[in-house]
Amino acid sequence: MEGVLILNKPKGYTSHDCVFKIRKLLKTKKVGHTGTLDPEVTGVLPICIGNATKIVEYLTAEEKTYVAEVTLGRSTTTEDQTGETVDAVVIDRKITIEEIEAVTKRLIGEIDQTPPMYSAVKINGKKLYEYARQGIEIERPTRKVTIHNIDIVEAQNVYEIGDDVKFTIRVTCSKGTYIRTLAVTIGEKLGFPAHMSSLVRTQSGIFTLNDAISFEQLEEMVQLDNVRDALIPIEKALRGLPALTINDTVAEKVKNGAVLPLPEEMKDEDLFVVYYEGKCLAIYMKHPTKEGLMKPRKVFHT
Repeated sequence: MEGVLILNKPKGYTSHDCVFKIRKLLKTKKVGHTGTLDPEVTGVLPICIGNATKIVEYLTAEEKTYVAEVTLGRSTTTEDQTGETVDAVVIDRKITIEEIEAVTKRLIGEIDQTPPMYSAVKINGKKLYEYARQGIEIERPTRKVTIHNIDIVEAQNVYEIGDDVKFTIRVTCSKGTYIRTLAVTIGEKLGFPAHMSSLVRTQSGIFTLNDAISFEQLEEMVQLDNVRDALIPIEKALRGLPALTINDTVAEKVKNGAVLPLPEEMKDEDLFVVYYEGKCLAIYMKHPTKEGLMKPRKVFHT
């Protein structure tokens, strides 16, 4: 059994919890997730099974889309609704949807983010949330992320003084973006403490909520012995990458992981999938030191 299962992750589960449960359901150890979702976050979580665990890093690198609720007037230790209150204020002026849109538009593009203390980022071999739970705050490296788009999904035209200010945004962003940190930044630019009060991942790479199944649906499929119907083949999962189709002469060399001449049509691509008779044989890359050659990153079928 191999392929990518698109799980609609429920609340209360870590990504690792999901992997553990799927291992038990499918009776296989070769299961891996494609990026951490916090327990309170729901939505699209691609799970790689069998030989597809070899493509985890390529699916993790894809851009993501989220729908998030931002609440102004209160900041928290975790930057989301699960944390303890750090600062709370009453909204003391009118806020319009045009003002919110102006702030979000300024955040589109490459921005700097500092990972929150309550996150799984490792520093000196230890996850940040482990330091946070011990009451230790350490310096975190700022990193660049890309916000491709922010849309206002739901908001009042005008929030009056003293209103409970909540609005919903849809964010498409690069790997490694913290939406809760983005919510805090939006609040700061509006002049108020803020936190992210809910989050759903609606898309990961080419996969959307329409592709996703629940644990209940998966359990039913296990009973009916038709889980394979829910698995997306490696070939389809990688269709976001450039493709190179080869002939049978080259196929044997690819299966053996050979360094080969780089075809003209791939000279502008850093990474591409090699297909033979519709089957994904490997992922190749431009050779880092030998011009005009390509070398394998992953070989799937030997």
